[in-house]
Amino acid sequence: MVEAQRTFMVAKPLKTVVAYLRDFGHATEWDPGSKKCSQISDGPVAVGTQWRNVSSFFGMETELTYQLTRDEPNHLVFEGSNKTASSVDDLTFATVDDDSTEITYQAHIEFNGVAKLADPVVGLGFPGLADKTVEQMTRTLEAL
Repeated sequence: MVEAQRTFMVAKPLKTVVAYLRDFGHATEWDPGSKKCSQISDGPVAVGTQWRNVSSFFGMETELTYQLTRDEPNHLVFEGSNKTASSVDDLTFATVDDDSTEITYQAHIEFNGVAKLADPVVGLGFPGLADKTVEQMTRTLEAL
């Protein structure tokens, strides 16, 4: 199991931040590991909406199906899975002031079967990826 958590502030109001991030299709804009991400379920974004996400990490490409499992004004959770891994992106939000939002981003990946052997390798690179995610997410949100 690999985990990372970061708390940071962005200069955008909470409603703007949550409205943007609740559409996981935007992951390619704020997540440096996401290469492709598209909604695969019909209808507007709500609990149960699914996306196909293609990510690259350490030169390995993987595809996961993500689903929005928690959709609240200050908390979003996306759960992804495929045959070799399960992933959870958990984002909580707090208003700092009218123009700023604090984000706590927790990422959790659990490998299945033989893929568990990747834990130590992925664990070494995960903190750096988490830092890059904070930088890219901040830039993306503040450019909205």
